[in-house]
This record gives sequence, C-alpha cells and structure tokens, in this order.
Amino acid sequence: MAAPMRRFASFIHHINRSNSLLMSGRSRVICQRCRYLSSLEHHDYDLAVIGGGSGGLACAKEAASYNKKIVVLDYVEPTPNGTQWGLGGTCVNVGCIPKKLMHQASLLGEAIEDSRHYGWKVPTDINHSWEEMVEAVQNHVRSLNWGHRVQLKDKRVEYLNAKGTFVDEHTVKAVMRNGDERTLTAGNIVLATGMRPRYPTNVPGAVEHSMTSDDLFSLTKSPGKTLVIGGSYVALECAGFLKGLDLPVTVMVRSICLRGFDQQMAGLVTGYMEDTGIEFLWQSTPKSLERNNDGTISVRWSDCRGHEEMDTFDTVLFAIGRDPQTTKLGLENTSVKLHSNGKILGRNEQSSVPHIYAIGDILEGCNELTPVAIKAGKLLAHRLFGGRSEVMDYEKVATTVFTPLEYGTVGLSEEDAIQRYQEDDLEIYHAFYKPLEYSVADRSSDQCYIKAICLREGEQRILGLHIVGPNAGEIIQGFAVAIKCGVSYRQLASTVGVHPTCAEELVKLHITKRSGLDPTVTGC
Repeated sequence: MAAPMRRFASFIHHINRSNSLLMSGRSRVICQRCRYLSSLEHHDYDLAVIGGGSGGLACAKEAASYNKKIVVLDYVEPTPNGTQWGLGGTCVNVGCIPKKLMHQASLLGEAIEDSRHYGWKVPTDINHSWEEMVEAVQNHVRSLNWGHRVQLKDKRVEYLNAKGTFVDEHTVKAVMRNGDERTLTAGNIVLATGMRPRYPTNVPGAVEHSMTSDDLFSLTKSPGKTLVIGGSYVALECAGFLKGLDLPVTVMVRSICLRGFDQQMAGLVTGYMEDTGIEFLWQSTPKSLERNNDGTISVRWSDCRGHEEMDTFDTVLFAIGRDPQTTKLGLENTSVKLHSNGKILGRNEQSSVPHIYAIGDILEGCNELTPVAIKAGKLLAHRLFGGRSEVMDYEKVATTVFTPLEYGTVGLSEEDAIQRYQEDDLEIYHAFYKPLEYSVADRSSDQCYIKAICLREGEQRILGLHIVGPNAGEIIQGFAVAIKCGVSYRQLASTVGVHPTCAEELVKLHITKRSGLDPTVTGC
C-alpha cells in the first residue's frame, strides 16, 4: 500500500503546485488568452451585423460569399407619428429612393409646362394626385424590401427582425418584434444603424404636431400648405419637390443652407428655389407649434430682428439634422469609444474594440452617403474574410443635392480649398451657361453655373468641381472618375465636349475669377 499512497501524495502535490502557478500573473494572462481563443472557436456566428440598411446589407452579403455564418439584425423604431418601414434602411425607405422618385414627379410637372412651348397641346386643367404618386412610390419601395429579404435568403444570411444590444463585446441580445428574446455571439460585429431625423428639444409642440422626412414619403394624403424648417439638403430637396407638385411651401432657415457645401453654389440653389415661388424665412427660429380645431397648425417664430411672427400651415416638417443611432446599442457594456456627437470613433471602420466595426453614417469622419456605406461594407467584408487589404477612401466622393435645379459636386468647396491652401495658390475657373432645352421654353438660367477649383501652378490639378443645373447628378459622376484620377485643368480644357449638352460646359471653362471677366456664356 505504501507505493500507491506515495503516488497519490505526489499527485496531490502536483495539483497544488499547478494551482499555485495558475495564480501567478503570467499564468492568469495565459489562461485568459486561452479562454479568449477558445471562445472565438465557439461563437454562433462569424459575423453579426446590427442594422439592415445599405451598408450593413452590403457587408453581410459580401461576407456570405466566403461561406461564413452571418446574421443581420434590423428593427425600425416607429416615428412619433407611428411610421415604420421594411428592410433596407434609410435610403430605400425614407431617403434616396422615394426622394428621387418624388423629385422626378415634380420635374415631370415642369416638363408638361415646357411642352406647351414645343407645340404639345396640353390641357390647362391637369392636376396631380398625391395619393396615386405615394402608392406608386411605396409599391416600388416594398418591392425593394422584399428583394433584400430574398437576397439574404439566397446567400444564406440569417435575418432577424429584432433590436440588437450588446451584453458584452461578443454577445448580443436580440429582442424580436413580439417581445421574445434571444442571445447570440459573434466573432466579429458590425454596427450599421445609421441616423434618424432630429426634433428640436426647446420648441413646445414640435414633436406632437410636426413630422420629418421619415413620415413624408408614405403620407397618405397631400401635405397641403407646408412649412419646412431647416437648411439641410433634406429640407431643400423636400421643399423643392413639394413646390414642383404645385403645393405652397415656406422654408424657415436659422442661419445658412447646405452647411458644409460650397456656399456660392448653395446661394444659387436657394435663389432658383425662391424664383420658383418658395418663400424663405431667413434667420428665423420656431418658438411653438399648436394644433387648431380644424387640424391646421399655428406656428410662431422670431425673425432676425427679434420680432415674433405667426402663420398657419397644414403640415410642418423638421429637417434640422440627423442623430446617429448609437445610444440604445448597449455600448456601455463594451469599450467602444464615441465622439461627442455620438458617432463611433474608429480607423478603417474598426472601433476601439478590434472585432467591433462601424460603417455608414454612424462612423465619425464618414461621408453620410449610401454608396459610401455600401463600398465601405464590401471592402470590410473582404478584409475580414478574404485576406484583402484595400480600405475605403473617403476623399473626393461625389454627391448631388436633388433640388429643383440640381447641384452636383466632387472634391473641395471653395471655402475648404482656401482653408487648406493659400488663396493666391488657387485658380478658379467659372461660367454661367444656358441649357439648350431652356431656350424654347424661355426658362430662366440665371443660376445655371459651373466652377472648377484648381491649383494655380503647374498642370493646375483640379481640387473641386461644382455644377448647378439640370441633370447635375448624371453629369458629375463621370467627372468624379477624372477627379479621382487627379485630372488637371489642362486635361479638362483639352477634352472635346459633346454638343449640345450641359456637360460640355465643363470642358469649355476658360474664364477665371481672378481675371474679373464676365463669366456669362453668350453662345455655343
């Protein structure tokens, strides 16, 4: 019995010695690292995406091409007016898609008027049906919602109509629409929850008696006489197509319009809108909103002189900015760092937690544009699972404001160029122009304008290109490729234009601001 007892005592001594080693700092680190590596091997999913907008869906679908196990969580919080929508995020449901379709509806109204000058015998009693337009637009939106669900299923991406919040840095609690809960873990987590319109916190009645763009595009009856509050691109786009649909529109602006855009171009955009009959209340701020017995809304505001004014509207729409949707994600249970504006801080979409990423509007420093989120999401998926290294380039991204007279831009504004370079180091070419289509219809072209901001020396590399005019969005896309490739003014000027088009006016630029010459084009 002595030998077995000795072996038992030796075994006990070995266990005690191992426990002692495990209590050492180095052993604890090794143990924790082992547990971490072990946990990575047992996650439910390789990737969990919280947010079913354009960026999140693009990332999930691209990641699925690497035969990874992916889940997408998407849930839409109802607006104060109770508006909800399906899969696809802001762009599909309450942004780019319905906005552009309603912009097109307003352009068709302008085309009807123009057609009379071209010999079309158009009846004078033509009216627009808001209800039929909204039904058609929403039918298209619903088809996109369905299409996204089908694509996820085809790519074997699991979709949960659920609200996702962090339990810890690898664990997410999913709360379904019916209240059921489910806990899941993922090796990588991508946040793509986007932004939602902001309501003012200091205006009595604002939340109760107004709406935002989240409500407008599915509104079942015409908004009638509308007050749009804000100077954002959303405010101007909505005001523009409402006026184009023959509705009375007023825009209330606290300071400037299109903050962050070239302000000379912004002035041309709003100048044209004023010419179409949109009233602007400049340097004015709302004080209160009150619902009347007949359903109209009385709005009180103060102007730049401090005088209080009041008017009655059928609809009040706030478009004063958007807030990132990060406050309800349970980020306090992680080490993810936020900017003071609520956006996620990160580099190359990676947050302060290595396996937690952010794409789209909630990422600080990201252009708040759908194509940017889509491209960033795809590139991230390739880096995570495809062994690739390409990162998103947020510089020289083109965009367009779809106001009645569109504004397309790529690169630096004049203000930013002056701030980044010395003003004497810049050469700015510019020209007013008249679209040929405007001539027979006798339409004003006073605000149709092009500007190229260039370095003054050498080949004169173009830093920024701006155009206000019809179809500016279609025009700026091709030039965006050239700007991305570092095109110079000399290369631009040596290009032969397509005649007669608005786009050719860009390659005909030859007058500089420095010269003081009249930039008005008088002929072809």
